[in-house]
Amino acid sequence: MGSLFSPKMPAPPAPPPIPETPTVSEEEKARIAKEQADMERRRKGRKSTILTGPLGLETEETTEKKTLLGG
Repeated sequence: MGSLFSPKMPAPPAPPPIPETPTVSEEEKARIAKEQADMERRRKGRKSTILTGPLGLETEETTEKKTLLGG
């Protein structure tokens, strides 16, 4: 058991240095922002045309459960 904590073990090697993060140019940032705005505009246009869900109109009148008294 004493051999587990003996000072004879060599130190582990140092980890490799962390690579630098890639930089994005201003032109690339502008292109990405434009693409995201275009995708959002397309999603918004499509979503605004779908007014019902897969079950039809889901308003309070159609989803309200009947009570025992019929009201």
